[in-house]
Parts: sequence; structure tokens; C-alpha cells
Amino acid sequence: MNHKVITYAELPKMALRQLLTPYGLEVIDISEVEKLPGSFWGDPEAGLIANRLYVRPTTPVQSALHEACHYICMDSGRRHQLHTDAGGGYDEENGVCYLQILLADRLAGMTSDRMMQDMDDWGYSFRLGSTRAWFEHDAEDAKDWLIQHQLLDPTGQPSWRLRAE
Repeated sequence: MNHKVITYAELPKMALRQLLTPYGLEVIDISEVEKLPGSFWGDPEAGLIANRLYVRPTTPVQSALHEACHYICMDSGRRHQLHTDAGGGYDEENGVCYLQILLADRLAGMTSDRMMQDMDDWGYSFRLGSTRAWFEHDAEDAKDWLIQHQLLDPTGQPSWRLRAE
């Protein structure tokens, strides 16, 4: 069942900024008439250049959090050169997806349940058929990867740190 995904405009005004400030990410609001800088997928998907996350009112929250989590999960060398294409391999991509679900519960106006639903509606595909099935039954490797890189603490909670190496 497809739902309307939650957009940036539907969040409380400072919610995304408050969530991402510990990571050194700056949220930049772009008007509907401007092209989104750094958007890999094109408007209205979030853009990422250096430590700046570009969003507009119609940007899906799942897109904003996904790009933010790429910034958090990439090594410092790639982060230093970041412009539009976050890149990264299979393990990092899974870590990004796992972290965006965890962070959704810490974002006012969003929940992990809604994030997983919006990810499915956007078109994420997981071998178990849904984001929820992956997260609950097939994502242990993603969680372990995040812990290994100190992005989650040993209990599986966000550490509020960036990946170092």
C-alpha cells in the first residue's frame, strides 16, 4: 500500500537541524523554485556537498536522512571531497539504511515505523521483501558494521560520531 511520504515541510521547524548538529551537518533550506544543489537523484531529493545537506519543503524525510547517514558513514577522506555522489560499498549502504531507521525515532515528527514505510514506498528493495523484514530479521551485519566503525555504541544506539577512517 503506497502512502504519501513525509516531507521536510511536515517536520517541526528545527527538528532536522537539531538531530544532525552533533554530526556537524548543516541543513540548508532551498526554495521550491531553486534547483537542489548536490542532489544525486534530482529534485526534490536531498543534496549533499561537503557538510551541507540541501533540502526543500517537498524533500522526502527519508531522502534527507539517507544522505545525512551517508555523510556519517563515509570515511573522512571521502567526506572531505564529498560533492553529490556519496558513493560507498555494499556494507556502507546497508549501514546507512540501518542508521537512518534508528535516527528516525530521534527526529521529531518521524518514527522508525514511518521511515521503513516511506523507504518501501520510495522503492528500496531488500531480499526479504520489505524494509521492516530486513531491519528485523536480516540486518545484523549492518548493525555490526556500524558498531565496528563506532557509529553505534555496543548496545546498538547512535554514538553521535562520524566514521573516522
